[in-house]
Amino acid sequence: MTTTPLAVPGPPGTAVRVLRAVAILACLPYLTLKAAWLAGSRVGVPEGSVLLEQPRLIAVANAVTLLMDLAVIVLALLLTQPWGRRVPAWLPAFPLWVATGLLVPIMAGFPVGLAAGLWEGRQSPASSSEPFLDAWVFTVVYGGFIVQGLTLGALFVRYATGRWGRLWRGTVWDLPPRVSGPVVRAVAVAASLALVPAAAVHLGWASGMTEGLSPSQAAARTASFHALEVLRVLYAAAAVTGVALLVFRRGRGLPVRVPLALAWAGSGAVGCWGGWQFLVALAPAADPAEEPTALLTLTYAGEMITGMALACCVAVFLRRRAG
Repeated sequence: MTTTPLAVPGPPGTAVRVLRAVAILACLPYLTLKAAWLAGSRVGVPEGSVLLEQPRLIAVANAVTLLMDLAVIVLALLLTQPWGRRVPAWLPAFPLWVATGLLVPIMAGFPVGLAAGLWEGRQSPASSSEPFLDAWVFTVVYGGFIVQGLTLGALFVRYATGRWGRLWRGTVWDLPPRVSGPVVRAVAVAASLALVPAAAVHLGWASGMTEGLSPSQAAARTASFHALEVLRVLYAAAAVTGVALLVFRRGRGLPVRVPLALAWAGSGAVGCWGGWQFLVALAPAADPAEEPTALLTLTYAGEMITGMALACCVAVFLRRRAG
């Protein structure tokens, strides 16, 4: 993508300022909880919670996730301030791709998982029989994430349309051959094929397979678990479909923005959410029954690698499209 702003919108109007304020305010509950936990508070953490078993590790995780949510505030400012239009393209693009990859699974997964749990007769979002967090924490935190995703997404669309809108004008059929090339197509095919085993594992877990799950995971499966596994398969399908349509220029009259959105969100959900869970799987477990299996760890690692590879195909497409 070009580092020179193209057609940029004027100063933010009332609607943009409201979206920015809502995005920032939506971060406050999560930031407050994280700061309280780092200060030693146990608000929202019941007695016997697994979070109390490894205080140092949890403190590091809380500090990292607090910084990640602070980054949302920085992005909200970048997307709405004049100086945000002058920064190099990669500076907002990469963190926004990561934000997409981390927020989309929550925005889709929390309501779907909650609905599945209610259908099954369970009211709590938590799927484990062991105490973890008070139920209200899930609602407050995930509700805040959903608001962050909606508002930040709206601001990103406005920013990207003003700065890079010409990159997704027209239809897929009109794309010139130079936007992909043999190397990009080879990477897209290799990454798509490498993603198949991970998607197959998630499909198996969604269908009732227990191989690869830790004993505690296998025992704690609910309708929410199965629904979320189905969503993991859909993220992979979106990533592969979107990238394939772009680099092979298939779809004839399909607007470029459709496969680009699928590729952007799908690769982010696969690569970033898989990467986050891979890091969690590497953390030592206090209970042997919660120790992640080799198959589970490899599945998350495979998603992280293939999601990033597919995202690289999207990045090359956008850069070449920019000329």
